[in-house]
Parts: sequence; structure tokens; C-alpha cells
Amino acid sequence: MGTVTRRCSQCSTGRKPSEIMRLIVTTFIGVVFGFFLGVSFPTLSLTKFNLPSGLLPSIDLSYIEDKYSGRQAWSFVNNNNNKRASPNHLSNDTSKIWVPSNPRGAESLPPGIVEAESDFYLRRLWGKPSEDLTFKPKYLVTFTVGYDMKNNIDAAVKKFSANFTILLFHYDGRTNEWDEFEWSKKAIHVSARKQTKWWYAKRFLHPDIVASYDYIFIWDEDLGVEHFNAEEYLKLVKKHGLEISQPGLEPNKGLTWQMTKRRGDKEVHKVTEEKPGWCSDPHLPPCAAFVEIMAPVFSREAWRCVWHMIQNDLVHGWGLDFAVRRCVEPAHEKIGVVDAQWIVHQGVPTLGNQGKTETGKAPWQGVRERCRREWTMFQSRLANAEHAYFKSASNHMSNSTTH
Repeated sequence: MGTVTRRCSQCSTGRKPSEIMRLIVTTFIGVVFGFFLGVSFPTLSLTKFNLPSGLLPSIDLSYIEDKYSGRQAWSFVNNNNNKRASPNHLSNDTSKIWVPSNPRGAESLPPGIVEAESDFYLRRLWGKPSEDLTFKPKYLVTFTVGYDMKNNIDAAVKKFSANFTILLFHYDGRTNEWDEFEWSKKAIHVSARKQTKWWYAKRFLHPDIVASYDYIFIWDEDLGVEHFNAEEYLKLVKKHGLEISQPGLEPNKGLTWQMTKRRGDKEVHKVTEEKPGWCSDPHLPPCAAFVEIMAPVFSREAWRCVWHMIQNDLVHGWGLDFAVRRCVEPAHEKIGVVDAQWIVHQGVPTLGNQGKTETGKAPWQGVRERCRREWTMFQSRLANAEHAYFKSASNHMSNSTTH
């Protein structure tokens, strides 16, 4: 056995030089061949090949999702889909894109990918996105609510057809309880404690969010709607060309302004007579171009202007009713009260009771004092803004004529 082992060892040692030489020659030939192949095809890339369309569906997506994190996995699939769909591959040089007409901050994006607007339409978590919406509501109605007013809101919502998206702003933090109403399960619910409807409107009703809706109702919770129908109301709004409107108010329920008082002999009215000295111009508030802030209705175009006028820190909206006329022209023709569809303002101080007791005053007293303070602040800001604008315009005109 020892002899056999020695002979095999000697035979192996004898062949070693020739094997080494053969390995060196083979390696040299492979390197030379690879070099000339690379020189001959400098731009060869696997990504340039057009794979058969049947190949991609055979990819095991579960394997990809395990191998890559979620977004990377889908990026992998989408990139391949893009390459199949178009011979023009995505460019890595995005610095060449600059579109000033895009929304602010999106100038570096190609316009075709920019989605500047959104909506409140509910979508599924499955299926094709194009099949999510079998019906799109044309109008939006919002109520700022507390659960104690649930029955009143239930009655109000039933006056609005399926053409309306229902949006509830909850100032008391109670949202789940509303699911006792079937319509609530399809409504949008936004909750922030002790906030007003104008606070909500400024933050959640941006014009680009509600752009899908022809009209936006921004209503209080304490409105009686026995004599109101939303579809019939909008027919009259369109018939009379109203961009900003409200339903007429029951005349026996503590009216502040004659303009919003219901007229029993009219469909719509746009002007009124007030107390002596209240109206310096018959085409200006409160004799015309005026609605109150408890139940306003805005067209899409009017709301785009009004939203920008709402002050971020003034939450009660006092003063807006006298200023919305700046958003439509001519205001005394496009702002009016719909008499044939009327409501009752019940005057329930629900939000006022959300205030805080200070210096011995009841909660509602502190709320009312802030309302009055905000009225003064808003009027002052508006006057100052106008003064600054006209002064700047005058200076610019003077400089233009000088040169």
C-alpha cells in the first residue's frame, strides 16, 4: 500500500508544471478575448434589450417583495414596465426641467406628472384606481358639529341628496358615535377640539382640495331645514346667477339684518332697505352684496377668492360677511338670498359654551368678546391692506411717468 501511494504522489508531481502552463495560457487567451469584446461593444447594456412582453408577468412578485422593501420592489416593477411601454427611458438629468407655470415648489417636475388638485372622494384599497369611483358628487356640504346636536344634523343631512359629499368638523372630539346614522359611514369626519368652522375651513377647505365641487355649503349646526331642499336651492342659485348666497331666514326668529330676512313673495332677492344711515350706497352691505356667515354657499370660483381672505388667526369669521363682495363682480348682482328655500336659525349657543370661564365671566361671554375683537381686527387689516396697495400703485405710476 505504501508503494502505491508513493508512485501516485510521484506521478502527480510530474504533471504539475504542464498543468500550470495550460492554466496560464487559457487565462491569457480569455483576458485577450474579453478585452477585444469590450472594445468592440462599448455601449452594450442589458437594460437596452427589449424583453418579450410575456416575460414580466412571470416574475414572482412575492420574491421581489421579500428581497426588496415595499417601495423598492414596486419601483423595480414600474421601471421595467416603463421601459416596455416607451422607447424613451427616464433621464437622470432632471436639472433640465423647469416649468414656471407649475405650482410653487413643483417647477422641476414635468407638467404631466403634477397633480395640483385633490378631493374628498373615498377610494378603495384594492382593484384598479380607474374603477374606484362609480359616481362623483358635484357639491360639498360641511357642518361644524357637537354630538349633542346629532338629531338636528341628521335632519339637515337628509335634505342633501347623493350629489353631495358630507363633511363633518367635530369640535367636541366625538366622532365614532355618529355611526349610528348610516350616512355617517360614508361621510368625511375631521376632529379638533374647541375649534370653529372658519378655523377648519382655512385648514381643510383649500380651493385646490375642493376644486371638484361646483358649490360649497359651509353651515352651522343649529339650522332648522324643514322648508329647505338643497337640489331645489341650487336650481334657483343657477337661475339667478348667484356666486355667493344663503337661504332666507324665518322672519320671526331674531333677525339682525333685513337683507337675510325671507321674502314670501320672491324666489330670490339681492337688495333691501335698512335702517336710516346704515347704507351709504344701495349696492353695498348691508343693503346689497351681503349674506351672513351662519349658512353661506359659495361657487367654486368665489370660494377660491374668499378662502384667501380668511385670516389664519381670526377663527370666528366676523367681518367676512361685509367683505365677500370683493370676490365677485358686480357683487350686488351675484350675491343674494334665496327666499323660496328657507331655514330657521335656532340660535343654540353650542360652540359658545366651549369657551373658558375667566374673571368670573361665563364661557360664552369670553367667546363673544373675542368675536367682537376679531371684527375690529379684520376691518383694520383690510383697510390697511387696501391703503398699502393703492399707495404702492400710486408710487409705481409716478415713477413710470417720471422716466
